Amino acid sequence: MVKLPAIPKKPREIAKQKIIELAKKMYEDLMKGKRPKITMPIRSLSNAMFDKEKGSFTLVGKEKARTLTVNQAKIFAQTTKMLEFAKQLLETDDFSTLREAYYVSKNWGEARFDDQQASNNVIEDLEAALGVLREHLGFIPEEDGSSVVGPLKIIEETPEGELVVDCSKLGTGAYNIPNDVTKLNLETDADFILAIETSGMFARLNAERFWDKHNCILVSLKGVPARATRRFIKRLHEEHDLPVLVFTDGDPYGYLNIYRTLKVGSGKAIHLADKLSIPAARLIGVTPQDIIDYDLPTHPLKEQDIKRIKDGLKNDDFVRSFPEWQKALKQMLDMGVRAEQQSLAKYGLKYVVNTYLPEKIKDESTWLP
Repeated sequence: MVKLPAIPKKPREIAKQKIIELAKKMYEDLMKGKRPKITMPIRSLSNAMFDKEKGSFTLVGKEKARTLTVNQAKIFAQTTKMLEFAKQLLETDDFSTLREAYYVSKNWGEARFDDQQASNNVIEDLEAALGVLREHLGFIPEEDGSSVVGPLKIIEETPEGELVVDCSKLGTGAYNIPNDVTKLNLETDADFILAIETSGMFARLNAERFWDKHNCILVSLKGVPARATRRFIKRLHEEHDLPVLVFTDGDPYGYLNIYRTLKVGSGKAIHLADKLSIPAARLIGVTPQDIIDYDLPTHPLKEQDIKRIKDGLKNDDFVRSFPEWQKALKQMLDMGVRAEQQSLAKYGLKYVVNTYLPEKIKDESTWLP
């Protein structure tokens, strides 16, 4: 494993202390003749409720316990071995990709993992049990975050010294958000963040220097945003008090998968909602009403689109908490169509830059919560 520059000590020290406390508790249970156990919140929407006041999901308290029993012997051993591995990473200021962690387990005898998903699940269970991000335990995913450009300086401490990247001086390129953003210092005088679903639209706005004309930071989400991207945007939002505006395709996937994940979090990482979600985010387009107001080219809703809308209206606490979203989704269902960001090119390649986005950004009454 390759060395990385040390990330801020405090999160790692907190993570290490929590590992020690958990190990001590298990040892004490053994000494008392009790079965040691690791308790963690259940990581699913069935264990959460949407708190409209906070703007994010909150755990309701359901837990599961991993105990040293005959039936759970292997998974308990795997969990404690991964806990030990995390402690080693913290003590040596090292890191491991999720893929590397899986292969490290091949030296654990009967406790080895048969597939990476099982390994990933145990790491996420530890994350939930300890109440810390897996990145603070030393585990990082293979994929990086997305791209960013605009009036933003990113300062990173490296073995060679301080590295400063000016995201306004990258030509037609962009800065690639790393998979661990805790070691970055961020400086900006931007007015807001514009998070964009597709790489194609991001490229268009970057080529036209939209960020320069409107003093904003552009972030490409590349579909459902990676954790690194969400944490990066959240840091900018909280540390610099920047509004977060989101621009997706006008379809159920853009609304209920991409935007919803950025704003309130995902079911899989529901235990980290407070660390990853951005309740203040607002969707500026493409809304169902935009399809009408701008007479956009459309595609018929697919069967899976219709199912997603109906499920959202019936079962999604986020949707059910906002009448505006209920109205918008019912409108799309009645229309029976969806529209892509690029459909704005009907009026010319520069229309989205010169007309659509400036109008949408100015008129908050057209946004969705």
